[in-house]
Amino acid sequence: MNLFGEVEPIKAEPIAPYLGGKSQLARTIVGKVQQIRHATFVDVFFGMGGVFFRRVSVPKLEVINDINNELVTLFRVLRNHPEAFVKELEAFPASRVEFDGLKNADTSHMTDLQRAVRFYYLQRLSFGGKPTGRSFGVSPNRPSKLNIARLREGLQQAAKRLDGVVVENMDWREILSRYDSADTLFYLDPPYWGGEADYGKGVFDRSDYAEMAGMLSEVKGRFLLSLNDRREVRYIFARFSQEQVHLSYSINPNKPKQVAELIISN
Repeated sequence: MNLFGEVEPIKAEPIAPYLGGKSQLARTIVGKVQQIRHATFVDVFFGMGGVFFRRVSVPKLEVINDINNELVTLFRVLRNHPEAFVKELEAFPASRVEFDGLKNADTSHMTDLQRAVRFYYLQRLSFGGKPTGRSFGVSPNRPSKLNIARLREGLQQAAKRLDGVVVENMDWREILSRYDSADTLFYLDPPYWGGEADYGKGVFDRSDYAEMAGMLSEVKGRFLLSLNDRREVRYIFARFSQEQVHLSYSINPNKPKQVAELIISN
């Protein structure tokens, strides 16, 4: 139990890499979440749940949402059919040929289980966790990212953690409107400024930031929003509290890149 009487969740971790994952920033955001009293937690841009799975308490209602239908299908299937998911996954080796075949496959005739496994397989093996424009990622110094014996427990724990969680597949505007209340805490992790098209064409537009700021100024509940620290971002969200956080990112461990991000809140 925490100071608000919430229970501790089943421990789980994000199940696959994903562009914009919050491996470094999660601890800071989770710490802030724990200080805000709320009965409903809504993860508006869920992705692979970089913050959600690392949270340390469970309120009365939890909602995860993403506009990516394939990603939502993955978590819906994993929650409801974890054993069938793992069994289906066992049929696929970590292979560039298999990767390219699944990447280019027609999904219109696949079952939800097949689509879920396909999406997960591609995310596990995709370079940089990119959900679009994927390429087969491999390193001469690291083992394969698709080792079923190692992954099984994590997938099962994630499935248990999702028990009772509402899974939505809506536009961010609709989620804000539908779940807003005085007891709601929204966490928003939209595409970063300059990377609006990274999650697919038409998913997010640069003009959405201003619209988001307008909607957030009117919510009854509380919110936490993470974005890259840009002059334009600071201007658009100037009416809210802004905290700068410094992080180090790098695909090449020998050349880390220092970046600044903002945690914006009301």
